[in-house]
Amino acid sequence: MRPQRIDRLWPRSQPLVMGILNCTPDSFADGGRSFEFDDALRHAEELLEGGADIIDVGGESTRPGADPVETKEEMRRVVPVITEIRRRRPEVMLSVDTSKVEVAEDSLAAGADLVNDVNAASAPGMLELVSRSEAGIVLMHRRGEPRTMQSDTTYTDVVAEVHEHLRDRAAAALAAGIPAHRVWLDPGIGFGKDEAGNLALLAALPDLAAVGHPVVVGPSNKSFIGHLTGAELGDRLPGTLAALVPTVGIDRAVVRVHDASAAVQFFEIASRVREVSA
Repeated sequence: MRPQRIDRLWPRSQPLVMGILNCTPDSFADGGRSFEFDDALRHAEELLEGGADIIDVGGESTRPGADPVETKEEMRRVVPVITEIRRRRPEVMLSVDTSKVEVAEDSLAAGADLVNDVNAASAPGMLELVSRSEAGIVLMHRRGEPRTMQSDTTYTDVVAEVHEHLRDRAAAALAAGIPAHRVWLDPGIGFGKDEAGNLALLAALPDLAAVGHPVVVGPSNKSFIGHLTGAELGDRLPGTLAALVPTVGIDRAVVRVHDASAAVQFFEIASRVREVSA
């Protein structure tokens, strides 16, 4: 039985910080910074030193326009990194960012605690694997796939439609035997949404949390911040932190970010202000 690090995450006064470790050559935000094995391990340590609670290891870019990666190649990128981080840091919470059952299975066997699935575990067998492995699952809403997802960002009611989809996928996860606290919901900021849709979903995070599961949000460096502010990719940290404001005060929230130390500092001050004003 795997150590249940995921069962010891809450209660806590601040959102958890999930540090992004992209083991890819084409990630939109870091341009392959952690593609090589040693660089990935070094970056993982930097994220942990910065205060990250979870390391999210991904081997396939999901940026708009990205090409798919073959299963074997994705496994080659992520499984050795997860194995080595687990060997060095047995206490650390690890996530694998994948929608492929085979990649998830090998990553869980290597020591991952969580599957972060941008396709909301739609692949046959994914929910059963997670349940059997006593792991957790992040169910994210996404319309389409990376090459097409920004071609249709029109919704009748983006909040209602995204939340309904996530409620349905959460029900499927519960039916597969995954406990509610291991089913995390992510509205998919920047995945098939326009600027107005992203802002509406961020504002509605407390409503998503009311569904009864931990919530995940990943606005880090997303293009909507640049569209709204004119900030180039390397200058979007202030906008990223502002987008985290709706998570303050949510009992079980997780923020997925590139800069863990900045998020930790932001939440430290935000939580202190909230305590004083309560």
